Amino acid sequence: MKELLLLALLLGQPPAAPALYDEKASGAQQIEKALAEAKRGKKNVLLQFGANWCGWCHKLHKLCESDKTLAAELKKNFVVVLIDVDKKHNEDINQRYGNPTKLGLPVIVVLDPSGKQLTTQDTGKLEEGDHHDPAKVLAFLKQWAPKR
Repeated sequence: MKELLLLALLLGQPPAAPALYDEKASGAQQIEKALAEAKRGKKNVLLQFGANWCGWCHKLHKLCESDKTLAAELKKNFVVVLIDVDKKHNEDINQRYGNPTKLGLPVIVVLDPSGKQLTTQDTGKLEEGDHHDPAKVLAFLKQWAPKR
């Protein structure tokens, strides 16, 4: 691994980030599966539209994995689905939810367990400088968590 990083640096190319989004997955199938899981667990579905080349997508994902409070909130209240929208992939899903990608990437759409769209969030509003603000992300998640 160190050799690959060194080679990338010598060639003047940044090392590739690991793929977050399944570039072959059907967004419709991903959502169908997530809705079934959300119904069983009494959770909402959080769709994160993005692409593997998107640096902000990687930043948001890393924050949600590494921040214990955010990770716990997501696990408790949401089924998360990463929808690949690179090169118009899953364009039908983007259109189904009102073209949220017009706001940029990543963009979040929250659904209730029946599939009703509750909100669309421009994640730029969750940023603070060069990163996503954990407090803003947490407030958003709490606002759109299912009412128990």
